[in-house]
Amino acid sequence: DGMNVLLIVVDDLRPVLGCYGDKLVKSPNIDQLASQSVVFSNAYAQQAVCAPSRVSFLTGRRPDTTRLYDFYSYWRVHAGNYSTMPQYFKENGYVTLSVGKVFHPGVSSNYSDDYPYSWSIPPFHPSTEKYENDKTCRGKDGKLYANLVCPVDVTEMPSGTLPDIQSTEEAIRLLSVMKTNKQKFFLAVGYHKPHIPLRYPQEFLKLYPLENITLAPDPWVPEKLPSVAYNPWTDIRQRDDVKALNVSFPYGPLPDDFQRQIRQSYYAAVSYLDMQVGLLLNALDDVGLSNSTIVVFTADHGWSLGEHGEWAKYSNFDVATRVPLMFYVPGMTTSSVSQGGRVFPYLDPFSHILSLVPQGRSRKVVELVSLFSTLAELAGLKVPPVCPETSFHVSLCTEGASIVRYFNASEEKDECGDTYRCFTEEPAAFSQYPRPADTPQWNSDKPKLKDIRIMGYSMRTIDYRYTVWVRFNPDNFTADFEDVHAGELYVMETDPNQDYNIYNNTSHGWFFKNILG
Repeated sequence: DGMNVLLIVVDDLRPVLGCYGDKLVKSPNIDQLASQSVVFSNAYAQQAVCAPSRVSFLTGRRPDTTRLYDFYSYWRVHAGNYSTMPQYFKENGYVTLSVGKVFHPGVSSNYSDDYPYSWSIPPFHPSTEKYENDKTCRGKDGKLYANLVCPVDVTEMPSGTLPDIQSTEEAIRLLSVMKTNKQKFFLAVGYHKPHIPLRYPQEFLKLYPLENITLAPDPWVPEKLPSVAYNPWTDIRQRDDVKALNVSFPYGPLPDDFQRQIRQSYYAAVSYLDMQVGLLLNALDDVGLSNSTIVVFTADHGWSLGEHGEWAKYSNFDVATRVPLMFYVPGMTTSSVSQGGRVFPYLDPFSHILSLVPQGRSRKVVELVSLFSTLAELAGLKVPPVCPETSFHVSLCTEGASIVRYFNASEEKDECGDTYRCFTEEPAAFSQYPRPADTPQWNSDKPKLKDIRIMGYSMRTIDYRYTVWVRFNPDNFTADFEDVHAGELYVMETDPNQDYNIYNNTSHGWFFKNILG
């Protein structure tokens, strides 16, 4: 009768998770999910900022087709009346439910999270979301501030709770309702942490003593980084604790001890998130639906924790574009559990030191834009057709092919058997980022559409990241690839952190023949 779907989308979560090989983080519940899932270790977002990324993967179209590069337009009006993934499930008999931050709120989802198109009932937003940027962080002087680094006593918070705690409670309530009503559901749950401000229950700090926290491996601005590629992290500069440091614009740097505190709080916020995910998955077990529910876990993009001297998303680097992506499919990624058996017992991050390995791992390079077609295929729905080259007039199609074909492919064996001449598919992930100017300025992080002058188009293969920054005209949405302002080329094998740009000392003819041939 078709599987239910639980889609968990996290804000600004780069893959600092045990299941992705991070040695410091405590993420036992997400790691437990990974141990029953196929985990993609090279998954990338199409633009490293919330609204464009979410509209892209929820419609299955790239930013050049949604025409959303900022926060200020609704694709159905501004680009084309595209069906969304939840809308498609709804039209196929599912009850579709949204909890927390799934669509980016505001004009980019018509001030309604795209209800009623995408959702069966109005989306739920936690009542305490509105305090997110208020002065709720107690400073050393006992006064309240709007800080970046913000461990809190939850009992002192408005309503004695935090938004993600409320989202978990509502999602658990909806699971019970669906179970009681025996309704097939598509439930999307959007968690806000570790998005800034890094506001989380203070007890999570004790998982990460400051002396265990290192700086980024490359906390400097790379010598050959084109200035157009740099983003000056203006949003964290608005926070009271960062403002007090009076850091120079645009390059900083932040003082080392404060860098460590940000990294410590990001990790603490990830463990707080892990607890929420653990409670949610445990509730799926409680209502007996773990055997009949596909679970997808991902993020809208990453976040730079000091790498390249940056503290934000807003770039084309892996730290900003790479996301966790895992699929739990009962009977496919794991053998089905006997009735009453538990798949996701809750694990306390304070006591469980697990080293669970992913059930399956794919190193294939994949994109979030493939999520729509992949979930449709896994749920046994007809996979939406591939979009024609221009698809503004096509309401249902997708620009990302399903990645179900990678689920079982063992990494060891060459996928073409013994044939002498064999075509091996070399997938690539495409991301892009707009800039208002060639040098960093106040709106470089988040330029409005009318101010965009340059678009950085970036391609990631298993071996390279290649980016060109080209002239862009926001009036007719065209990019001029003849007018290249700057370029970047990183060789992953020798430069995994993307610090040594060799674009200017490479014959591009050679590059294209060998890499893209």
